[in-house]
Amino acid sequence: MAEANAYAALTKAFSGLGVDENLFISTLGNWNRHQRESYRVSTPGFFKEDERHFQRWDDQHILQLRQEFLRLKDAVVLYTMHPWERDARLFKEALLLKVPQLNVLTETACTRSSEELLGARRAYHSLFEHSIEEDIAFHIQTPERKLLVALVSSYRYEGPRVNDDLAKSEAKVFVNALKDAKKNLIEDEEIVWILSHRSKLHLKAVYSHYKEMTGKYLDEALDGYLILKQVVQCLCSPQTYFSKILIESLRLDVDESAKDSVTRVIVTRADDDMKQIKEEFHSKYGTTLSAKIEEVANGSYKNFLLTIVAKSE
Repeated sequence: MAEANAYAALTKAFSGLGVDENLFISTLGNWNRHQRESYRVSTPGFFKEDERHFQRWDDQHILQLRQEFLRLKDAVVLYTMHPWERDARLFKEALLLKVPQLNVLTETACTRSSEELLGARRAYHSLFEHSIEEDIAFHIQTPERKLLVALVSSYRYEGPRVNDDLAKSEAKVFVNALKDAKKNLIEDEEIVWILSHRSKLHLKAVYSHYKEMTGKYLDEALDGYLILKQVVQCLCSPQTYFSKILIESLRLDVDESAKDSVTRVIVTRADDDMKQIKEEFHSKYGTTLSAKIEEVANGSYKNFLLTIVAKSE
C-alpha cells in the first residue's frame, strides 16, 4: 500500500505545471532498481512495453517532462528580461510557430502603452535585424495580416480627452458593420483603422455607446470574429481577457501552448494590472488565482508564480 501511494505521489509530481522537485528527489532518489522497475510497470501512462519486453518511456512524455523541468527556468528568464526585449521575443516566438499564435501578437500589441510598444519594436530591430511589421507580413498570409500590422505599428494618444460624439458615431460603425452578413469585419478598413488608431479611453467610450445602442457588449457581438473579440477585450477590458486565458490554461489536460500562457500572463502583467486580473478572476470563477495555481502547479515553479502574484496584494 505504501509503495502504491509512493507511485501515485511521484506521478502527481510529474504532472501539471512544473515538477515537484522535493517530492521527486525524496521519493525517486531512495528507490532501488526493483522499485524503479515496478513503477515503470505500474504506470502505463508514462511507460509502455515494446516488442523486446522492456518498459520504455513514451516519447511524448519525455518531451513533456523536459518542458516541465524547463518551465521554472523559462519563467525566471522572462521575468528578468527588459520588458522591451521580452515583448520582442514573444512576438518572434509567436510568428515562428507552424501555426502563428495570433492571440500572443494581439495581446502584446494591445495591452502595452505606446512607449512600451515602440520600445518592443526597437528591441525587435536590434535582436532580429528587421521589423516586426515585415515579419508579420511574411509569416501571416491570412486576412488578419493587415489588422496585426496596424496594431503593432500603433502609437496611440494616451491623454484624457475623448470626443464623445465621435465615439458614438464610431459605435454606430460597428453596429452597421455587424448587421451586414456579407461583410468580413477583419478586412473592413474603417474597423481596422478605429481599433488600431484610437486611444484606449476613446475605445472604451465606443464600447459603452455600443452597449447603449444594442443592449450587447461589443466583444460578445464579435463572437464570430475571434481576433477582433480579443483586440476589443485587450484594449477595453484586459483583466477580462487575461483572467479567461488563465482559467483556461490552469488545467492538467491542456497542451503545452496553453501551459506557456500561464507564465506569459503572470510575468508580463506582474508590474501592471495583476491586482485587477486577480479581482476579475475571483469574481468570475469563484476562486482565487493563487488557489488555482496551488491546485495545478508544482514545485519551485508554483512557488515562483505565487510569489509574483502575491506582490500585488
